[in-house]
Amino acid sequence: MATAALCGHCRWHWMAANPDQIINFMKDKEINIGSPVSRIDGILKVTGKADYSTDHPVKNAAYAVIFKSTIAAGTITNIDSVTAEKSPGVLAVITHKNAPKLNAKGGIRGGAMLQSPEVLFFGQHIGVVVAETFEQARHAADLVKVDYDKKEAKTDFEKLHQNGVKPKDKEDEKRGDVKAALENAEFKVEETYATPIYHHHPLEPHATIAEWQGENLILYNSAQIVNGAQNAAASTFNLKPENVRIVSPYIGGGFGSKGGQWGNLVLAAVAAKMVNRPVKLALTRQQMFNSVGLRQRNYQKVSLAATKDGKLTALAHETATHAAIEDEFVEPCGDCSKIMYDTPNSLITYRVTPMNLILPTYTRGPGKSTGSFALESAMDELAYKLKMDPVEFRLKNEPEKDPSNGKPWSSRKVVECLKEGAKAFGWDNRKMEPMQNIQGNYWVGYGVACGTYPAHQRDSSAIVKLKREGSNVTAIIELAAADLGTGTYTILAQTAADALGLSMNNITVKIGDSDLPPAAGSVGSVGATSYANVVNDVCMKVTDELIARSGKQFFVRPTALQLMISEKVADIQTRADSKPLESAEQYSSHSFNANFAEVWVNQSTGMVRVKRFLAVTGAGKILNPKTARSQIIGGNVWGIGMALTEESVVDPRFGNFVTRSLADYHVPSNLDIGEMEAIFIKEDDKLANKLGVKGLGEVGIVGVSAAVANAVFNATGKRIRELPILPDKLL
Repeated sequence: MATAALCGHCRWHWMAANPDQIINFMKDKEINIGSPVSRIDGILKVTGKADYSTDHPVKNAAYAVIFKSTIAAGTITNIDSVTAEKSPGVLAVITHKNAPKLNAKGGIRGGAMLQSPEVLFFGQHIGVVVAETFEQARHAADLVKVDYDKKEAKTDFEKLHQNGVKPKDKEDEKRGDVKAALENAEFKVEETYATPIYHHHPLEPHATIAEWQGENLILYNSAQIVNGAQNAAASTFNLKPENVRIVSPYIGGGFGSKGGQWGNLVLAAVAAKMVNRPVKLALTRQQMFNSVGLRQRNYQKVSLAATKDGKLTALAHETATHAAIEDEFVEPCGDCSKIMYDTPNSLITYRVTPMNLILPTYTRGPGKSTGSFALESAMDELAYKLKMDPVEFRLKNEPEKDPSNGKPWSSRKVVECLKEGAKAFGWDNRKMEPMQNIQGNYWVGYGVACGTYPAHQRDSSAIVKLKREGSNVTAIIELAAADLGTGTYTILAQTAADALGLSMNNITVKIGDSDLPPAAGSVGSVGATSYANVVNDVCMKVTDELIARSGKQFFVRPTALQLMISEKVADIQTRADSKPLESAEQYSSHSFNANFAEVWVNQSTGMVRVKRFLAVTGAGKILNPKTARSQIIGGNVWGIGMALTEESVVDPRFGNFVTRSLADYHVPSNLDIGEMEAIFIKEDDKLANKLGVKGLGEVGIVGVSAAVANAVFNATGKRIRELPILPDKLL
C-alpha cells in the first residue's frame, strides 16, 4: 500500500509533488499491524491524566456510601437513620422506604436496588448515605441501625452441593455410551477436582459519577460493554437509551465484573436524583467481595478412559456448583472437555444449588479456566497411569474436527503449540517419575496443560473522519468500544494506519462513550476481533468513496492519504456497520494454547514457586505482539494465583466472607512470579473473520493452574485436586 498511488500520469505527479510524504509513509508502514508498538495512551496513564470513573470533573459533587446487610437471609424490620441524618454534612439517607420504584428486570445484575426489605445474602445493599464529603458519608453510614427478622440461610456448599438440580438453560450433553466405556476401560481415571470461590479485584474498584440534566442521565462509569450499560441503566429507570449516556474512556481492569452492571451504578443515579446534584459513589475494596459477583465454587468429577496405547474412549465432566437464591448463573466448566480431545463417548453435565450468596458472574476465562484445571489434571493423571509422556498423550488424541458439533476447525494449532512449546521449554529434560529432580532443598517438577477459548466477532459500528490541511492528513476513529487497559486504543490506531496509509501519529481514536457508534464489548475475547474488523471496514469504505469521488480508474489501489492529497479533499467522513461473516458459522473457531510450568517445591516448608512459565498460543493474527504478550502474561499470572494463592472463604455460620481485603485474599506479587515467556504460533485464519483476529484476553488464563498442579505432582509425587495448592496440602 505504501507505494500504491494514482494510476499513470497521476501516480507520478503525486509522487513528484510529495516526496516527503512517500518517505514518511514508508517509515510509518514499518510500525503498524503486527508491530510491537507501545500503548499510545501509556503516557496519559503513567502521568495520571487518564480519567477513570470518578476522575471526571463535575461541579458541586456530593459523595455516597453504601451500607450493607449483616445477615444472609431474612427481612429488614426497622432502619433507624435519625442519628445519621443529623450527622454533619449528610444530605440524604436512602433505603427501601424512600427509594424510587425501579424496573427490577432492567438488566442490572444481582438485584440489591433498595426495592424491598427482603435480604437474600450477606452484604446486600440496603441503603445509601449521601453527604458533602466522602468521610462524612462513611461516618454517617456507620450510625445507621438495622433490625432484622432472620431466616435460616443456605450458606454451606459442602453440605448442599449434593442436592443440586439441573440448570434452567443447560441440558446434559451426551455422545455415545460413557458408562459402558468406563466399565470396559483398560485404563481410567475417575476423580473430583475442586476450585474455590474467586473474586475479581481490578485495580480500579467499581465506581460511578451520576449526573442528571433534566430527564437525561450521564453516568461516568467503567463498563466493559458501553452500550450494554446504557441499555441496562435506561431500562431500569424506564428511560429511552438515548436519554442515558455512559462515559467510560479508561477502565482500570474488570475481568468480567464490569461486563454487566450491578446495583451500585443504579444507586449512584438514585442518589443524584434525590439530592438534585452530581454524586460520586465508589465501592471500597471490602465491598467488592459482595457487590459485583464472583466466580463460584465448583466440584468437578472428571472420568477418562483409554486403551493401553493411549487412545481415549470416554470423557465425562460433571460439575456441581451454586447460584444465587433469586437468579441463576452457571459457569460452563465442561466447555473445554467438549472440544479438546477426540473421544467417541462424552458426557457433560451441570447441577446447581441455590444459595444465599451474591449472584456469580463471568470471570476471566469463564468456565474454561476452572474447567481446564479439572480436565487437564485428569489428562495428566491418566498419562501417568499409561506411562506415557503427557505431551505425547495429548497429541495422540487430537481431533480432526470439533467433537461437539462435527464442524471443521477454522484453524487449530494445538499440535504446533505443544511441539514448539516442548522444544522451547526443554521438555526432554523432564523425568517421568516424581521426586527425581532435586536441586538442594527443592524438588523440581515440570507440568503441561492445554487450553482453549472460542473466537467470535460481534456486530459493531464505527465512523472515520478525515481532514486535510495542505499535505497533512489526519483521521479520527470513533466507536463505543472499551479499553480495559489491554491496548484497544493502540491496536485500533495501528489498524486504521494500515488501512488509510497514514502515520499512527496522525490518528486519534475515540472510544468509551455511548454517544459514539455502538460496538461490541470488551468481553469474551470479542473486543479486538470486532473492533479491528469494523475499523478496517470503515477505512476501506472511506477509501472507496474517495475513489468514487475522484471519477478516475486506478492501476494500483491508492490509499486514502494519497487520494485526500491528489484530489484536494478538505474533509470527508463515513460510517460502517460490520457483522460477522455468514460463512463463519460453518466452522468451529477457537484460540488454543499449551502451557508449560517449572516449579520448585521446598522440601522443608512445602512452599511452591513457579520458577519458569511458558505459554504458547495460536490466536490468529497478532495485531500487536507487545500488547499481546502483556495479555498472555497477565492471564498466566492470574492462573498461577488460582493455583497457589487465591481463595475466597465463606463463614457458613453467617454467610459472609472471611477474606475481605487484599491482605487476606492473596494475589501474586512480583516476587511470587518467576521467568515468564510467551510464544505465538503463526496462524492465518480468514475463515473466522476478515482480518483473522481471534482474541487473547480469556485464553491466557486457561490451562495455567493445571500446568502448575501437574508440575507439583511431577516434583513431589502428591496429586493436589483442590485449589489452591497450599503448603499444608503438600507436607
